[in-house]
Amino acid sequence: MNIDYLQTFREVAKWNSFTKAGEMLGYAQSSVTTQIKKLEEEFGVVLFERWGGKIKLTPAGAELLEYANKIVSLLDEAKQTLSAQAELTGSVSIGTIESVAGFYLPPYLQAFKHKHPKVNLLLQQNICKNLLKGVKQGTFDLAIILDEQQEDPDLHVQVLKKEPLVLVVKPDHPFAQSGKMNLQSLGNEKLIVTEQGCSYREMIEGLYRHHGIRFEYTIELGSIEAIKRCVAYGLGIAFLPLMAVEAELEKERLVRIPLPSMEINLYLQLVYHRKKWLSQPIKQLMELFVHIEGVV
Repeated sequence: MNIDYLQTFREVAKWNSFTKAGEMLGYAQSSVTTQIKKLEEEFGVVLFERWGGKIKLTPAGAELLEYANKIVSLLDEAKQTLSAQAELTGSVSIGTIESVAGFYLPPYLQAFKHKHPKVNLLLQQNICKNLLKGVKQGTFDLAIILDEQQEDPDLHVQVLKKEPLVLVVKPDHPFAQSGKMNLQSLGNEKLIVTEQGCSYREMIEGLYRHHGIRFEYTIELGSIEAIKRCVAYGLGIAFLPLMAVEAELEKERLVRIPLPSMEINLYLQLVYHRKKWLSQPIKQLMELFVHIEGVV
């Protein structure tokens, strides 16, 4: 069996698309289709089925994906072990959320690429629940999430830092003018929220329920930048991670409003599978996060 077929199979499974897999690998779609057919002939099973105009793994395909991930991981391990003294190469797939990708990771990735220019860093965004699932399934080598502290017997979770979730308004908002507010007054405000499933949206929904505040939002957006601009234009208020609004607070485009007698905190966490073989590039990248944040 050609190991490249397994690589192609993993890429199709990752994107649920023959076309996208071909684009990522530099193959024509017909070549991708041929390789998948050869694998199906090799194992005597159907690996993908069409459903509602899309493709998805069959049960046999899902099982083969687990083996394919292990095989590729073992090959990577062999390459790294045999060339431990050589310049680092290979790739690291990182799953994270938008706010972390945009406001936390860039300097780390820049420092890593400066030191290891031949290592490819593949960054993909999703909500935290899907990122944890992706780590378990081998879609990501590691994930950086911003959520409540996680515990899972299959995952190694390391807290990098505590991150406040802050309420922000435009400078001429009544909250900003008075310098104070009470939680019940939130029920009268237009709330701008992140997409459904976002960890900190769920935390705010829980806060409102706990204090008996009516949770109604006027705008739902998948972009942190769009939310900040909407707040700055007076379209509503928002709860966002501090890292995402520091620049606007410093330039006084937004104002942070303290919550009375309480603080909401998220935790930036590094996550990888306990059974995951850690290649040298993965180890180097994780050590960079831990070293800079001062985590032991």
